[in-house]
Amino acid sequence: MLIGLVGKPSSGKSSFLNAACMTTAKVGNYPFTTIEPNPGTAYVTAECPCKQLNVQCNPKNSLCVNGTRLIPINLLDVAGLVPGAWEGKGLGNKFLDDLRRADALINVVDAAGATDAEGQNVPPGTWDPLKDVEFLDHEIIMWLMQIIRRDWRKFTRRIETEKISFIETMADRLSGLSITRTHIISAVKKSNLNAEKPSSWSEKDIERFTKELQAIAKPMLIVANKMDLGPAKENIARMQKTLEKIVVPACALGEYWLRRYAEKGIIVYQPGDNKFEVLKPEVFSEKELKVLDNLKQLLSEYGSLGVQKAINVTVFELLDLIPVYPVHDVQSYSDKDGRVLPDVYLVKRGMPLRKFAGKIHTDFEKYFIHGINARTKKRLGESYELQYGDIIKIVSAK
Repeated sequence: MLIGLVGKPSSGKSSFLNAACMTTAKVGNYPFTTIEPNPGTAYVTAECPCKQLNVQCNPKNSLCVNGTRLIPINLLDVAGLVPGAWEGKGLGNKFLDDLRRADALINVVDAAGATDAEGQNVPPGTWDPLKDVEFLDHEIIMWLMQIIRRDWRKFTRRIETEKISFIETMADRLSGLSITRTHIISAVKKSNLNAEKPSSWSEKDIERFTKELQAIAKPMLIVANKMDLGPAKENIARMQKTLEKIVVPACALGEYWLRRYAEKGIIVYQPGDNKFEVLKPEVFSEKELKVLDNLKQLLSEYGSLGVQKAINVTVFELLDLIPVYPVHDVQSYSDKDGRVLPDVYLVKRGMPLRKFAGKIHTDFEKYFIHGINARTKKRLGESYELQYGDIIKIVSAK
């Protein structure tokens, strides 16, 4: 899974990446600090079943810290986009193409209104961050739309004359964008268009289909960054009231430093917590202690600094994924080597059990017999729909 970090220059995307992944991507308060995309590994967090089951887990593909399972996901910080990016302005086409494999997008917005459309510094509060959301929506839609409508007449004529499937043909066209047949079926239904006669679609129809497809295949969350700056509070409230998207207030730079100080052992802090404890106040300057006090106030007011929350909301709400734990022994919740709760998979909520078996190994799906719920010890059929936190044993003929 890949989540793309997007936004205009100087909005704080690289700071978000550094805070989420503890990377060292170059940051700066000037446009195009980032040119090449910066990858990083972040973690989505969920309560580990070891807590409820009162067992000591031994994770292989993830981590467990004090009963919290840290499940790795990929982030990609893409260079800042400017108006007209989809037409190639500011190397926009290249930057947008970097998002092809993204399953979801996080739009990092300067909530303080301290940077203009091009990412140039302006006095805080003089730029409306709602404009940044509108412009980026437009750029993503236009980028996707120009791919969809390429050679549209020839494309639709072939579908209708040869009587081939619009769904399958469009899925082939968009396969490099991590857009699936299921995504396209849903978008056609939601846009209420006739897939058997796409030549009758108007420009507005194509745009409507593109908007639905983007919302389904590459859903977007808004991170209202720089919430520590004066005008941000009012702007965040306005964004949350006005926008239909989920808006998560954040202070990416503050999160980065809390994680860095926690690594050094001079504070106690776990990503996503609503508080921290200073262990060695003597190592901080008076100015640094004041910054820490300000961060404590932000945590008290907002409940978090937003970085971990944004990742969790993107995975669990926007993408509707759930953690599922496959095991070999339902009594000890272990694999064949005796490791307790070794692996966790992020899968679509309600995924049929047999399909999940194929994610572990293709033979498990092919020779599937049944599953067992390790908590209840009940037998499960192939059509059982997976639920959040399921611990499952797959019984296969091979």
